[in-house]
Amino acid sequence: MTPSFPRRGVLGAGLAGAAATLAAPAVAQPAPEIRWRLSSGYPKGLDILFGAAEALTRIVSEATDSRFQIQLQGPGEPIGPDALIESVASGAVEMGYGPATLSKDPVFALATALPFGLNARGQNAWWLQGGAADLFGEVFAKQGLVALPAGNTGAQMGGWFRREIKAVADLQGLKLRVGGLGAGVLSRLGVVPQATPGPEIYGALEARTIDAAEWIGPYDDEKLGLQKVAPIYHYPGFWEGGSLLFAWINAERWKALPKAYRAILQAAAAQIHADVQARYDARNPTALRRLVAGGAQLRPFPQDVMEAALKNANEFYVETAAKNADFKRIHDALKTFRNEEYLWFQVAEYTYDNFMIRARARS
Repeated sequence: MTPSFPRRGVLGAGLAGAAATLAAPAVAQPAPEIRWRLSSGYPKGLDILFGAAEALTRIVSEATDSRFQIQLQGPGEPIGPDALIESVASGAVEMGYGPATLSKDPVFALATALPFGLNARGQNAWWLQGGAADLFGEVFAKQGLVALPAGNTGAQMGGWFRREIKAVADLQGLKLRVGGLGAGVLSRLGVVPQATPGPEIYGALEARTIDAAEWIGPYDDEKLGLQKVAPIYHYPGFWEGGSLLFAWINAERWKALPKAYRAILQAAAAQIHADVQARYDARNPTALRRLVAGGAQLRPFPQDVMEAALKNANEFYVETAAKNADFKRIHDALKTFRNEEYLWFQVAEYTYDNFMIRARARS
């Protein structure tokens, strides 16, 4: 399923019109023809995330009358997120689509998700109005990268477990498929992080080579059928309260683009950024109902697990910040923004949502 975007509508016609107006004195010189390649960090089976990259290439082509074309690499086979970022930075491909990872620098992972960090709405505000774009832009530039926000999964689930986690002690020795900064935090609680690829999770759980696995959320998790082998579905995935995804661009190739093409790329990424979150929010409720009907047993993480994880996360950040000045600078900014956001959310959003959740049966 490919995300739906306007075809020759406001986005395409408006940007094309603006470009034509700016170029009026040089009508005899048409916009250049440019061919780029884009690698996806996701397989076709994740139709929202793979479809986001497909849609981006289509929007850019349509908005430029096919003069700027971005070819999505391969038949939908992804490359790992670490390799994806490296391939863009090195110029092996001009673009990539996926999360920020730990491959280059621990501070990169702050851009996508921080355990007990911002939710998706907070991330959006921080990036677009709170200074995060400038802070991360400096870090990414050191690695030869430009990154445009292009989607968010929203708060993720805690994952699939063969047995319920009832206390912190139950985490000791637990082999959990988990990555990113979450792996560093959970390992302090006795978890043994596993880097199991998505397509291999079912087999690993069935063979008991792992004890549990987090993936994304109901809509994507349903495709794996994990409730058949690990029926306890814990929540929330406190290590990814909102997972921000990016269109990665090689910095040199970005600088060489005509200004109009850069504007079109930014507009396309912004459209996808809104659409990905909307698609997850629209599809997760019905997927969750189907999962529960199929045997999934919803269980919240106990309060003592959440408290212990938060304590260890804060200690982990202090230790990491002591070794990485960029991490300290950006993490400090994130904490300040997060705390202010939740002050506001507590007043209006939380009060309203809490009331409406309790009132569902009556309205």
